Amino acid sequence: MPAETSPLDSSLDSVPDTQIDARLFAMPLTVLVTGANGLVGRALCGELAARGFKVLAAVRRPAAFEPMAGVAAIDAPDLSDANAQWQLTGVDVVVHTAARVHVMNPAPDEAQRFLSVNRDGSVRLARQCAVHHVKRLIFLSTIKVNGECTLPGAPFTANDLPKPADPYAVSKREAETGLQAVAEQTGLEVTIIRPPLVYGPGAKGNLGVLERAVRRGLPLPIGALNVNRRSLVSLANLVDLTVYCVTHRAAANHTFLVSDDQDVSTLGLAELIAQACGVRLRTISVQSGLLKVMASLLGRREMMQRLTDSLQVDVSPTRHQLNWQPAQTMAQAMAEAFTQDS
Repeated sequence: MPAETSPLDSSLDSVPDTQIDARLFAMPLTVLVTGANGLVGRALCGELAARGFKVLAAVRRPAAFEPMAGVAAIDAPDLSDANAQWQLTGVDVVVHTAARVHVMNPAPDEAQRFLSVNRDGSVRLARQCAVHHVKRLIFLSTIKVNGECTLPGAPFTANDLPKPADPYAVSKREAETGLQAVAEQTGLEVTIIRPPLVYGPGAKGNLGVLERAVRRGLPLPIGALNVNRRSLVSLANLVDLTVYCVTHRAAANHTFLVSDDQDVSTLGLAELIAQACGVRLRTISVQSGLLKVMASLLGRREMMQRLTDSLQVDVSPTRHQLNWQPAQTMAQAMAEAFTQDS
């Protein structure tokens, strides 16, 4: 969809994009964050409050929400509830991070559960946003909408034909489509962000497995995995971009890919983790094809694919359109994520 002038910043038409910042707006601007108990949602609440926004943290149990300065916890309905009603009076922007994510033991109807929460619940929220005159909804999607892997040097872009491969990715893609339809029908501004693997303090995900292996000091069979390339995004960089999208005029009705803008091989990633942990990395060289065969025999085929395949995103359009650059380097983010552990 073409970009339109946002009611959030229509009074700032004479201000260069390079100067657009939340501090320029008549504050407080009210932002509601769904999934505020999650790692991304909670980090967003803290950063938004620190930048002067009035923040509402939508959580299922407000009384159990750990207090944060400048953040008020409110009740969030069940996303799968067809009669869910959101508290949106006076809200200017909604950042929607709540979602059903991967589960260890999926139920037989898992695909429908993903759709019920991630697609249907998100579209219901968007329609209520339009009714309550919320100006913008920012949707945290996933790079898995684009697909599972790329060829080295051929990164994903926001304009690629989506190729979601699992129920989670399918539900996120269908949510995107539904939200864009609401935007066209109602005038609600919708911004979509597709992050790759997110890491940071308390949010290391699959990198935690690699970290533990590195810390043990045993030789890892990844010495030959220096050709593939992976894009990642630190929690701080994802949060920073999302806050940019709350007020930036060029964020309206666009989809953005995000990363640390530094792609690394699996070997290079292990070297960064070892450096952050302050340990020596020990490796042996085993060809990726043999690693995949061995992993398949052990029931770890998907995990090995993540280690051996490439998944790159082209973040240059995001940087150009929003005049944004990552708030921290990958080395800084790795140090923040891993040096605190013993």
